[in-house]
Amino acid sequence: MHMEPKMADQTLPPRPLPHLWERIDKVALTGVLILGVLAFFDRPAVIPTIEETLEHFWGTLPFIVIAVLAIGFMKATGSERLLDGAFQGRETRMILMGALVGGLSPFCSCQVIPFVAALLAAGAPLSAVMAFWLASPLMDPAMFSITAGGIGIDFAVAKTVAAVGLGIMGGVTVKLLAASPVFADPLRAQPATGGCCSAKKLTLNWRFWQESDRRSIFGRTSWDNLLFLGKWLLFAYLLQSLLIAYVPAELIAQVIGGDGIGPIFLGALVGAPAYLNGYAAVPLIAGLMEQGMSPGAAMAFVIAGGVSCIPAAVAVWALVKPRVFVAYLGLALTGAIIAGLVWNMIA
Repeated sequence: MHMEPKMADQTLPPRPLPHLWERIDKVALTGVLILGVLAFFDRPAVIPTIEETLEHFWGTLPFIVIAVLAIGFMKATGSERLLDGAFQGRETRMILMGALVGGLSPFCSCQVIPFVAALLAAGAPLSAVMAFWLASPLMDPAMFSITAGGIGIDFAVAKTVAAVGLGIMGGVTVKLLAASPVFADPLRAQPATGGCCSAKKLTLNWRFWQESDRRSIFGRTSWDNLLFLGKWLLFAYLLQSLLIAYVPAELIAQVIGGDGIGPIFLGALVGAPAYLNGYAAVPLIAGLMEQGMSPGAAMAFVIAGGVSCIPAAVAVWALVKPRVFVAYLGLALTGAIIAGLVWNMIA
């Protein structure tokens, strides 16, 4: 009896390593690697560094809890819908409301893309959208809470005012130059509307605990944000501990100390490449200020870095032409320097 030879199984076995790599949290891995390098070069410093990191984190934990509960509450109640009417009416009013909504609302960078795309499609003026864009990455309830706990309530309030002021400045500038070649026909041919966050919003219901779906949203949102803030702040406090231990205070004071425009301008320029995210920046700025960084340079750093960081910049790049994107970055840098100069005078 003739037997057909068995065909070799051509199915490739699954590759576990790439799948495992995708599941590993890169922030946590980086922190472990940093501790490993520290152990190799300075083993006695490992335990004190971990203790100092946890001590700073524990001091900020109440602010983290307040922040994540506030975010969960807004998501579960659907109170984000209260922002829908902000972009209606006269253009000047829309600029003001865009700056206020951007500076106070809990939008993450990826949520901005579908939200702004919908605004532009509905005919909202670019001036109002620019006001929202500039203010949105800088402050929200969670950011305010973390900044107040890590640096101080006065710095948190000043940054909030700077965020709204930057939005208004940017919106008015775009309005005045709307007919110029820079802002004429600003949108890409087919703006991207996707994002990593769901754009769906619930109907408004303040008593969210009465519905199981809303309770689930509250719990999931609070937990996800607790993990997100927790890992980034632990990582940032680790960097802060290393910064204080190994970077001479005299060097920091010499480069970005003092009251002149030089340190403020440098803080604004360095803000973009050195910025991790708004939450991780708080402990780093606190450490730099302990080492001698001027208040104005610190303010310029967080303003310029917040607006030009990759998630915020991508949200703008996805929707507008390169010349408008360059104007966005220019407005951010100018506003950061102005905010730094003002804060240096009153801090």
